[in-house]
Amino acid sequence: MRVDAHHHVWDLTRRPQSWLDAPELAAVRRGFGTADLAPRARAAGIDRTVLVQVLPDATETEEFLALAAAEPLIAGVVGWADLTAPGIADTLAELRRGPGGERLVGIRHLVQGEPDPAWLARADVRRALRAVGDAGLCYDLLVRPHQLSAAIDAVRSLPEQPFVLDHLAKPPIARGELEPWAGRVRELAREPNVFCKLSGMVTETGPDGWTVAELRPYAETALDAFGPERMMFGSDWPVCLVAASYEHVVSAAEALTEHLDPHERAQVFGGTATRVYRLDEATSSGARKEPV
Repeated sequence: MRVDAHHHVWDLTRRPQSWLDAPELAAVRRGFGTADLAPRARAAGIDRTVLVQVLPDATETEEFLALAAAEPLIAGVVGWADLTAPGIADTLAELRRGPGGERLVGIRHLVQGEPDPAWLARADVRRALRAVGDAGLCYDLLVRPHQLSAAIDAVRSLPEQPFVLDHLAKPPIARGELEPWAGRVRELAREPNVFCKLSGMVTETGPDGWTVAELRPYAETALDAFGPERMMFGSDWPVCLVAASYEHVVSAAEALTEHLDPHERAQVFGGTATRVYRLDEATSSGARKEPV
């Protein structure tokens, strides 16, 4: 099974998306749903997907879970919950009890937008991250390079909690720089409870377009640091459309992994995501097991 481990949907008539007001996002300033994605995913050989939160909005997460329950393409949902709230454990339990709750596979916060680079070091956030793990869920790290130090500390403080690094921590591809991003990613990858998404690269390139060769140093750094067994492909659709079509994002990932053997490529394009997010359990009719 080939898995796209990172995509979004949004309906502007239902919920405004103020972040789309940025001029560079004009190409995606409209609604996108699974009906738009499904034919493109099929054409690219993608069998299942992971739908990821867009807004810090609990209602959005509830809607995404209900959508996943009704949409065979979506195998899991990475939702949002307030990590600073004292009742986070109860919130997660309530989400799991609601429609589609069995599809909840992870939680994410938009840490990249937090002004405090050490936001992940807050005591209330650390308690919440522990609650996420206790609920049998992954935590997706959406951070920028300057926030990687706090991410490393958080990961080390919770060695039993699985973390997934989104978008390679948004490396400075447009500037063609590798350091200090590469060194921090390698340090993070030394922690065995962290996994990484091969995603989000095309939107970190410059306005004049991109090439696979431009992406390759960053993809190879992550692949070398984490290994294929801890990497998973994600399209970041429809955000990716500001720089590339869905088909081009998939083909770029295939080109960046063409040196891997068939088993290793199978991990990147489905095995890792299925295992880490426990997608087979999420789509089964029975209750999900506690982590081992």
